[in-house]
Amino acid sequence: MTQIAPYLFYEDAEAAVEFLTNAFGFEEQLRAIGGAGGLHVELRLDGAPVMLGQATWEYANPRSSDNATAMVHAYVDDVEALRERARSAGAEIVNELVEQPNGDRRCDIRDPEGHMWSFAQAPD
Repeated sequence: MTQIAPYLFYEDAEAAVEFLTNAFGFEEQLRAIGGAGGLHVELRLDGAPVMLGQATWEYANPRSSDNATAMVHAYVDDVEALRERARSAGAEIVNELVEQPNGDRRCDIRDPEGHMWSFAQAPD
């Protein structure tokens, strides 16, 4: 089985974990200090992994360059509930729920350090 997990860099990894668990419902699976001495955390949302770490001189987060570097896209069972949960946690809703040509309902959300997240619900 192949699994692909995005690895995102945050200036404040502790705050990122708190935001991602509160806003999107991620669950923390592992917390460690990485080889460069920064925090490394593995999260899961309905079994799907995302890893994050402390930004270093070698790796930066999008906010530091004022550019989106990637977007994480995830399918969830209730995209409307996730969007409202994220809004309540202070997330920036970049694009409200829109039905896509393929029938998905999708919204785009920016987290506090500038990472873009796209959440969709497939048609029934």
